[in-house]
Amino acid sequence: MQASLHQTMGDHAPVAVEEYDYEGLPPNFTLVENMAAGAFAGIAEHTLMYPFDLLKTRLQVINPSPGGLYTGVSNALSTISKAEGVRSLWRGISSVVVGAGPAHAVYFATYEAVKHAMGGNNGDEHHPFAAATSGACATIASDALMNPFDVIKQRMQVHGSVYRSIAQCTKTVYKNEGLAAFYVSYPTTLCMTVPFTALQFTAYESLSKVINPGKGYDPVTHCVSGALAGAFAAGLTTPLDVIKTLLQTRGTARDAEIRSARGLVRAASIIKRQHGYAGFFRGLRPRIITTMPSTAICWSSYEMAKAYFIRHQDD
Repeated sequence: MQASLHQTMGDHAPVAVEEYDYEGLPPNFTLVENMAAGAFAGIAEHTLMYPFDLLKTRLQVINPSPGGLYTGVSNALSTISKAEGVRSLWRGISSVVVGAGPAHAVYFATYEAVKHAMGGNNGDEHHPFAAATSGACATIASDALMNPFDVIKQRMQVHGSVYRSIAQCTKTVYKNEGLAAFYVSYPTTLCMTVPFTALQFTAYESLSKVINPGKGYDPVTHCVSGALAGAFAAGLTTPLDVIKTLLQTRGTARDAEIRSARGLVRAASIIKRQHGYAGFFRGLRPRIITTMPSTAICWSSYEMAKAYFIRHQDD
């Protein structure tokens, strides 16, 4: 379907400046352009929302050190800011900046390729299966690249972390725990991110077609659809995120049982025994608070970059 790219000048009505088939990628939309759009989206998302991600990690840690106990999001924010300084809210961000670009480039390139192959761009009707499958394939590919960076990030985020750089953290973890430490949470991560991404992509595609049936480039539609889709997926997958955090931060734990946790089932049993079912929803609020703007920023940035490349493909 042909859709118009609009630009607004001051208080004037939007003016159509170019016609293009926005929803379906054109044949000459290259893999490099697609990956560049994805990398831009990933870095923008993770950088802007990083402090809330740190708060989520702190709240999810099981049996933290005495100085790492918080009653909620606002308490965690004020306590960390006062005791450790505002800059500590960005501790570990270098790992995300280094890893998010390549990981999201692979993520969106895989998503577009699989969605196109499954006919997800055909017609005006919904394609939930194509959206879910393309999202699942995208996250499997990107998480294989991002998981080590995520482990490093969370090791640097926890209260009392002794790591001050990516290199120091990587070297120490590898020396003490081996290469497996960077992938011990990968199966759990996939158990969380595959359904998360499938739910998010399905919701995003469906919401976008309902809110914006013309399928033109519309920043508001992409932002709102991204935020709602992210909140929906985040809420349903929080228990798996808590398990993932336990596995990725086990090396910093004081509890010997947590330090020896080796997989999803073992980690889940520890959480259930120590905190009951409520333990699986630790950090739910900051996870949703983080995810809504994160996915809104991610989708908006990606769609903006994609629209830019499509608009200038013949320049």
